[in-house]
Amino acid sequence: MTTAEERRSAFAARAANTQVPWRFFDACTALTEDLTYDAEAVERNKGRQLTKGELGCYASHYSIWQEMAREQIAQCIVLEDDVIVDWAFLARLGETDLEAQDIRYLRLYSKAPTFNRVVKRNFLQRSRSIVELVGYPFGTQAYAITLNGAHAFLDACRTVKRPVDDQMDRSWEHGVRNLALFPAPVLEEFVPSAIGAERFATKRAAAYYSPRQRVTRSMDKLKMHAKRLSVLRGK
Repeated sequence: MTTAEERRSAFAARAANTQVPWRFFDACTALTEDLTYDAEAVERNKGRQLTKGELGCYASHYSIWQEMAREQIAQCIVLEDDVIVDWAFLARLGETDLEAQDIRYLRLYSKAPTFNRVVKRNFLQRSRSIVELVGYPFGTQAYAITLNGAHAFLDACRTVKRPVDDQMDRSWEHGVRNLALFPAPVLEEFVPSAIGAERFATKRAAAYYSPRQRVTRSMDKLKMHAKRLSVLRGK
């Protein structure tokens, strides 16, 4: 956020000695005109409408992918401003041609454990692995993305049906592998979320979901299970 002077100052201070070229990307505060909000789908998927903070977060990441597509940026690393970064590792990562290794999207942090399988060991340094995730690890704090990955997410996220991290996690739907680094080279700082905590206060109990919502969730679980079997088989 342009108004988050304290957060910007703290991030800049932590990045003061890095040789990695970086800049702030001004966050959005609402959906942009290129995005379509599907209120019915959001209600069906989340049992509530998205908050202003969630909409701003969604539009911010979408705008970054748009800039990549517009400027033909081969790859970049996206960091939110409340993270603590291993800059030495990110320098090495930034020099690596991810597309050549069939990596279009690589999580550098996640908020929740989920199903995973190791797909590449000793990535860039010994004892650091790439794992493929299936499920909902959540969070957009830090990730690397290539131009092809950005194009894929632009297509998959053009219609807003759920929070952006929720949509990005759905590899069984959009086909972008949900790859992640383990151990993570980025940590989330212990500060209040800029998105706000009110979204958690309105979570609806499962017993109150409509029959249509229950069917949708059951279908999602079946597709996710099929994706897990595919990942286990190395496909």
